[in-house]
Amino acid sequence: MNKKGRFPAQATEGKKASATELVVEQPAELLDFVLASLAGRSRNSVKSILARGQITVDGRTVTKYDHPLKPGQQVAVSWAKVIGERESQLAGLSILHEDEDVIVVHKEAGLLSIATAQEKDMTAYRQLMEHVRRSDPRARVFILHRLDRDTSGVMMFAKSERVQQQLQNDWQDAVQERTYVALVEGAVRSPEGTVKSWLKENKAMVMYSSQKPDDGQLAITHYKALKTGKDYSLLEVRLETGRKNQIRVHMKDIGHPVVGDKKYGSRSGAIGRLGLHAHVLAFRHPRSGEVMRFESKVPPVFMRVFKE
Repeated sequence: MNKKGRFPAQATEGKKASATELVVEQPAELLDFVLASLAGRSRNSVKSILARGQITVDGRTVTKYDHPLKPGQQVAVSWAKVIGERESQLAGLSILHEDEDVIVVHKEAGLLSIATAQEKDMTAYRQLMEHVRRSDPRARVFILHRLDRDTSGVMMFAKSERVQQQLQNDWQDAVQERTYVALVEGAVRSPEGTVKSWLKENKAMVMYSSQKPDDGQLAITHYKALKTGKDYSLLEVRLETGRKNQIRVHMKDIGHPVVGDKKYGSRSGAIGRLGLHAHVLAFRHPRSGEVMRFESKVPPVFMRVFKE
């Protein structure tokens, strides 16, 4: 390490280069070496690059952060847009961020988060389990929260039981922002509002609201109108609590069911899917404490109903 605290390395990177090549000049661990050699990159960013298999040592892909380096070895960081065969095998799912503790993904509508009695294979959970085990057969992923099958957007998984428990136990403080966009039926009169109730589930596994305190799980939903038309409204919805089907039940409660949600009173199939999208997820990283924010664009189909 030199006087500035960086590991000496000889780097070559042309303006149009698809990779940065580094030469190790003194012993170091891979993560520290790459972090010191790539100016402006955060620790989590470099961890993500490693986890994706974008770094090779003497031509061999290495994903372990503590991999020892020796003087003279060649380290290459690939900047290719396609980040490897492992991710290309994912269906209805794309990885937004991955490090040693968490995986943040974008899930498309139609994909289950986890298995049900009817379907066990094609789920986000199963695909991500296979994804992490391609580099480490002992690796696992752990559920932190779920998105309904027909809800698209950002969701996060833990990569250890310890991290799962840490985040779930501290969920209210760890999650800084959790925002959805909902396309609902009808013109919402109030530009914003809050819905509060206690949610319960009947024998048919349908959730419903009770206004009796402590009669079920407390659920609080805040909403704000983004766009209002004659027949539909686009709402920004922020969850203060995260209960099963919470947004869907609360939108029904205010008389504006989510488009495509027949289970909770919708009569419109205008967009061919459920009009619910997990737009933003921001959380405090369980290891670094850094606040990380991920945003998934509102599906264009949500806007089509407003076109004349």
